[in-house]
Amino acid sequence: MHRFPAFLLDGYKSFMSDRYDPEQGRYRELADKGQSPTTMIIACCDSRAAPETIFSAGPGELFVLRNVANLVPPFQPDGGQHGTSAAIEFAVNALKISNIVVMGHGRCGGIRAALDPSAGPLAQGDFIGKWMSMLAPVSEAVSKYALATDRERQTMLERFSIRNSIANLRTFPYVKALEAEGKLGVHGAWFDISSGELWVMNADGDFYRPEV
Repeated sequence: MHRFPAFLLDGYKSFMSDRYDPEQGRYRELADKGQSPTTMIIACCDSRAAPETIFSAGPGELFVLRNVANLVPPFQPDGGQHGTSAAIEFAVNALKISNIVVMGHGRCGGIRAALDPSAGPLAQGDFIGKWMSMLAPVSEAVSKYALATDRERQTMLERFSIRNSIANLRTFPYVKALEAEGKLGVHGAWFDISSGELWVMNADGDFYRPEV
């Protein structure tokens, strides 16, 4: 058996001295009273785009779900094992969150694979091809932009995918109902790893850089 990674133990040591010790009261309160975040973020599992880091969030502030390419499937209560849908159901119905943010990012490997499913190691997987296939209609639409460069098409799909996931999110009956009642906000965001830029989506589905 391989030894536990040393850099993780070093990181834990730093966490205990630099973060946990100064915030012991907060952690103990979370342990005793449970979590009560107001915002769920559905993000990619890419190691370069951690929501807690990007938004400087403390313990208990964000309920984060990460999967390949930050996708949300449509509401399908068919008896299958739906991890993403289960997390959404828990966040909305149990935690009573007031915001859901679908956050994509630049240079996403999953999105790149969706644009060219036959290329790369992802094409040989047992699960990822099926997962990314929910983007097939959107990928086909983006591929028709003949004058766009490969990088432009990827950025387009990264953002179109966010819109698609939000549309799927609204197929969940409790999400749709709470949003209509003004009790739940549904948002989109896109983070550029190379520049640190954050773009957010407005009500018309357009992305813009907010003043911060």
